[in-house]
Amino acid sequence: MTTTAPAAPADPWTPDELTDRLRAVSAERYHDRHPFNVRMHEGALTREEVRRWIANRFHYQRHIPVKDALILAKFDDPALRRSWLRRIRDHDGERDGEGGIERWLRLGEAAGLERSQLLDSTGVLPGVRLAVDGYVNFCRLRPALDAVAASLTELSAPDLMRTRIAAFERHYPWLDAEGLGYFRTRVGQGSRDGQEALALVRSWARTRAEQERAVAALAFKCDVLWSLLDAVDRGPGGAG
Repeated sequence: MTTTAPAAPADPWTPDELTDRLRAVSAERYHDRHPFNVRMHEGALTREEVRRWIANRFHYQRHIPVKDALILAKFDDPALRRSWLRRIRDHDGERDGEGGIERWLRLGEAAGLERSQLLDSTGVLPGVRLAVDGYVNFCRLRPALDAVAASLTELSAPDLMRTRIAAFERHYPWLDAEGLGYFRTRVGQGSRDGQEALALVRSWARTRAEQERAVAALAFKCDVLWSLLDAVDRGPGGAG
C-alpha cells in the first residue's frame, strides 16, 4: 500500500509581497465601494439616510475602544501596550468632552440628532448590531496577529475621510461644518495607526499560514464594514 506524503508547507511571502496582498484586499473590498458610500459622496443621500447612518455607525464607533482594549490585553510587551493604549485615548479622550466618540456625538448634533438618540442603543438596526458584535468577538477570541491585521482597514481610512469631508462640505450644507471634526482628526490618526499595525503584521506573520490568516482577517473586517452599510442602506424595515 502506498501512502502519499503530506504536501510541503508553501513558502512564505516576503514582507513586501504580504503588504501587496493586504493592500489588494483593501483596494477590492473596502467599504468606500459600497453603494451607500458612493451615494453619500455623490450627494444623493436624503437627510433621513444621513441621520440613519450617523446614528447606526455610532454603535460601531463606541465599540472601537472596546475592541482595542481586547487587543491590548493580548500583548506581552509593555511598550506595545502603551503604544496601543493611545488608540483607546483617541476615542475615549483623556477626560469628558474629548475624543473620537465625543466628536461623533457632535456630528450627530450637527445633523439634527439628539445625544440621547445616539446613546440609546435600542434603536440600532439588527444587522448593524450583528456586524459590530462579530468584530468585537473576533478581537476577543482570535490571536493578536489576526486582531491587529483586521485593523488594517486604517490604511484606507485617510483617503476615505478626505473624500467624505469634501462631500459633506459640498453636498450637505445643512449639516453644520463644525460637526466634521471627527473626519478631520481621523485623517492623521488613521495614517499613523495603519502604519503601526502594518509594521506589526509584517514582523509577526512569518509563515505562509500566518500570512494567509492576516489576509483573511483583513478581508473579514472589510466584510464587517460592508455588512454594516448593507443594514443601513436597507433601512429600518430590512430587506423584507
